Amino acid sequence: MLYHLLFPLRHLISALNLFRYITFRAAYATLTALLVSFIIGPILIKRLRKRHIQEKIRADGPKSHLVKEGTPTMGGLIVLLAVVLPTLLWADLTNRYIQLILLSTVWMGAIGFIDDYLKAVKHLPKGLVARRKLIGQVAFGLILGVILYFWPLSKEFHTQTSIPFLKNWVIDFGIFYIPFVVLVTTGTSNALNLTDGLDGLAIGIVATCAFAFAGMSYVSGRADFSGYLNIMYLKGSGELTVFLGAVVGASLGFLWFNAHPAKIFMGDTGSLALGGALSAAAILLKKEIQLLIVGGVFAAEALSVIIQIASYKLRGGKRVFLMAPLHHHFELKGWSESLVVVRFWIAAAMLALLSLSTFKIR
Repeated sequence: MLYHLLFPLRHLISALNLFRYITFRAAYATLTALLVSFIIGPILIKRLRKRHIQEKIRADGPKSHLVKEGTPTMGGLIVLLAVVLPTLLWADLTNRYIQLILLSTVWMGAIGFIDDYLKAVKHLPKGLVARRKLIGQVAFGLILGVILYFWPLSKEFHTQTSIPFLKNWVIDFGIFYIPFVVLVTTGTSNALNLTDGLDGLAIGIVATCAFAFAGMSYVSGRADFSGYLNIMYLKGSGELTVFLGAVVGASLGFLWFNAHPAKIFMGDTGSLALGGALSAAAILLKKEIQLLIVGGVFAAEALSVIIQIASYKLRGGKRVFLMAPLHHHFELKGWSESLVVVRFWIAAAMLALLSLSTFKIR
């Protein structure tokens, strides 16, 4: 809104010409998201406690987690507001990249909110039935896939995705691009949801991933940088830097309250919303395969669950891990919760740097 209100006045007030620059607006979107988190956080925590909207700890989880019983949940509302409001203030809302990534974030966040509401408020142990949650995720993937297939943002790279480390190599999915989008959106949101099991773990990794994708969106949206790096030039995609800056700010702001010992959990509201945001960023930037590198920790967490279930069913009850997802395995190995979180953060940072290095190692 500020962009649309103030930028047209640049001829009257020359300082407003700053709104032309994506870097300026991304920086202030990040700061605004931090400020929104710091303002809303204490208010929401207080109200959730007053209404006894609290986390129910699984009896079959690590015993050390039982002390977390009663911690307020649905903190993803802080994240959602801290992402959406700064984006509305600082981004170009006529940009289709911004419109689609906002739709993805809010849609997935709404699914998560319904799930959290049914569990925490209506006291339904399973919340939203897994089948219905999956239907909601797949439905959005289909909508996004259809939009991008029939009304592409870039006709030159219509149904293609880039391959890391290989110069001028792409995969063209053709009609299979739509199910590919469904797979990416559904898989990413669920993987992030599985990772959200320790204080600060998921949100810290999200901040790292969003920062990496912000860099990718900025260079992809500039003809000079994308030409120099020999990557896809996606006109208008640079505006995603503003949104992703807001995600970084919102993540750091929420981490203030979610760091061990957590004062609030983000629940499915936050994990699904952020999963939707990251998956949409990867899809819109044609970096779906690169998402496996940037979000390698999320992929490892999801893979550990798949391996554990397959092993249990195919090997007569035998398990590969002490407990899945992967972070619980290391807890039961004797690592403290803080140690697991920090080491996973370090792994995420290394993977983010590796993903950015692929722009030159080609």
